[in-house]
Amino acid sequence: MKRNVELVVISDVHLGTYGCKAKELLRYLNSIQPKTLVLNGDIIDIWQFKKSYFPKTHLKVIKKIISFATKSTDVYYITGNHDEMFRKFTDFELGKLKVINKLCLNLNEKKTWIFHGDVFDASVQHSKWIAKLGGKGYDLLIVINNLVNWILDKMGKEKYSFSKKIKNNVKKAVKYIGDFELTASELAIDNGYDFVICGHIHQPQIREVVTKKGSCTYLNSGDWIENLSALEYNCNEWKIFHYEEHQHLLKDDESEEIQDMNNSDLLKIVTQFT
Repeated sequence: MKRNVELVVISDVHLGTYGCKAKELLRYLNSIQPKTLVLNGDIIDIWQFKKSYFPKTHLKVIKKIISFATKSTDVYYITGNHDEMFRKFTDFELGKLKVINKLCLNLNEKKTWIFHGDVFDASVQHSKWIAKLGGKGYDLLIVINNLVNWILDKMGKEKYSFSKKIKNNVKKAVKYIGDFELTASELAIDNGYDFVICGHIHQPQIREVVTKKGSCTYLNSGDWIENLSALEYNCNEWKIFHYEEHQHLLKDDESEEIQDMNNSDLLKIVTQFT
């Protein structure tokens, strides 16, 4: 039984990388029937794209998204920095799928501003080669972490996250996340938005931000590499969906895949765009 959800926001899937949890994301997408699906950047990782590595599960995620767009779901693909090449296709539409750079919605008379968030990242805007090098390093860290966690799981021990440990204990990382959230919120308040929704920093969050000029709710959808999280809006309320907390309720259901497009054809299309 699929859950009906008014609005779902996911970001930072990084399809095409070793760290992407495509199988888990597919299980989640197969469990919901969203009225609107917002893909808030870095869905396909073009920076690290290799035709030699794009598994079937990654292609199935793309098929599922297309399946949503060809039926009753409005799908918005907001471009990020890892899929910035898609920005030249801004305003491109395919069925109910539309490529855009930002999205403004009115949710129960609340102004909502959705964008990826890389605009705040100086390393991305001014030194892309440093950012790309960092991206490769992060992907390698995730690969090593997956191996370590496989060993820990065989030993019956709890999994461990290297990057979360770094984010939570390195002062610069903690400050960067705090500055990112505050900057996004201040801009939202200045422009009269009630909600501001970002991705980019892989840190799921819902919190109220108050300044001298006003207040807003800052939200971040997290990622599908480590946190495996999404934002869901239903009955005028935002919640963070955590896959680890709900995975026992999800079933492997691929019955609604698009049957007239095989994986090799889809990979050719992805390759042409990248």
